[in-house]
Amino acid sequence: MPVLVVNVDHVATLRQARMGIEPEPVTAAYMAEQAGATGIIVHLREDRRHIQDRDVRLIKETCNTRLHLEMAATKEMQGIALDIEPEMVCLVPEKRKELTTEGGLNCIGRETELRDFLAPIHEKGIRASLFIDADPKQIEAAVATGAEFIEIHTGHYSDAKEYRQRGVELDKILKSITLAKGVGLKVNLGHGLNYRNILSFKNVSGISEYSIGHSIMARAIYVGLDRAVRDMAELVRTFTD
Repeated sequence: MPVLVVNVDHVATLRQARMGIEPEPVTAAYMAEQAGATGIIVHLREDRRHIQDRDVRLIKETCNTRLHLEMAATKEMQGIALDIEPEMVCLVPEKRKELTTEGGLNCIGRETELRDFLAPIHEKGIRASLFIDADPKQIEAAVATGAEFIEIHTGHYSDAKEYRQRGVELDKILKSITLAKGVGLKVNLGHGLNYRNILSFKNVSGISEYSIGHSIMARAIYVGLDRAVRDMAELVRTFTD
């Protein structure tokens, strides 16, 4: 059965808006777990615009499920991952001026570099995922890095304004899921998924995790975090394994 992992970055974004101490992402992570999340995701960006180092450490110490750490493939982040030892690291691209991650990691031509980067992480027993676009060439390259998982970037599908374009992007994702499964990769989906567009995957097999943050936190403003997480978790529980 696929599971829901909740990203709490946007709780930290609100806190950092005033450089204060609230809201507390560690508390949000605990509440999300209690409401049905099977894991917690944080993205420790190089510019520390939202999640801070102390957040990652405290969530790791208090997490009752599992912690996934999204990060750039840098020496600094590698050291942090080796020290904190999350359940999984997910390598993502970063641009200083972007509002949020705009696309998948380019793995083509970087297979050896990424394999070497992940080697000490794997030695620690930490699983690895690569956040990539729904592209057969990227999937082929991902296999060569030794990563166990890919997280397919669903942002292009989620952001599509026209019905036809949305269908095109959805078809790319569905074909990529099948291809990835065929070459031995486990598949997660994430970026821009919400309570409506996630329904396109209800009867799609082969998805391990749904990574969702923004839409849950947005709904939480109106109904509370507990209800927002429970509603999404209940949706995911009805999905095909």
